Amino acid sequence: MSHFIATFFYVGHLRPAPGTWGSLAALPAGWLIYVLTGPWGLLAGVVLSYVLGVWATAVETKGKENHDPSEIVIDEVCGQWIALLPIAFGAARQDVDMLALWPGWIAAFALFRLFDITKWGPVGWADRMRGPTGVMLDDVIAGIFAAIGVLILAWFAHQGFLAQVNPA
Repeated sequence: MSHFIATFFYVGHLRPAPGTWGSLAALPAGWLIYVLTGPWGLLAGVVLSYVLGVWATAVETKGKENHDPSEIVIDEVCGQWIALLPIAFGAARQDVDMLALWPGWIAAFALFRLFDITKWGPVGWADRMRGPTGVMLDDVIAGIFAAIGVLILAWFAHQGFLAQVNPA
């Protein structure tokens, strides 16, 4: 069961770039959670994926030298879902289909992958931690940065750009 969770239904075995595959797999899974449970359900999914991810990573790496094998992608799933939270709550607040906010999906995916791959600032600090918490935490921080980026881009898109096109 730990391997099933850690690899997010074995998606982590896809090559090349298993982390990117994990992030991509998180998108339809996050959408399904949102459709079934709303934005609060997606937030609960973030918490659950983090807790299960720490446990599964601990089991999968116990006694091994590599503390962050590439097939473990539950951390990418958790971080990608964090990046989707502004879209989920925005769609619910405006009572629109979450998929209608497709530019936000692209931004959430691209920004999350950017922060996860570059390991900028606190993401890199967390990545250098040893153990399952570090494996999960760097992606949580990357997801938070991506979510902030999504919010900033949404503000520019809806306030800055639209205000210029349709002045009040």
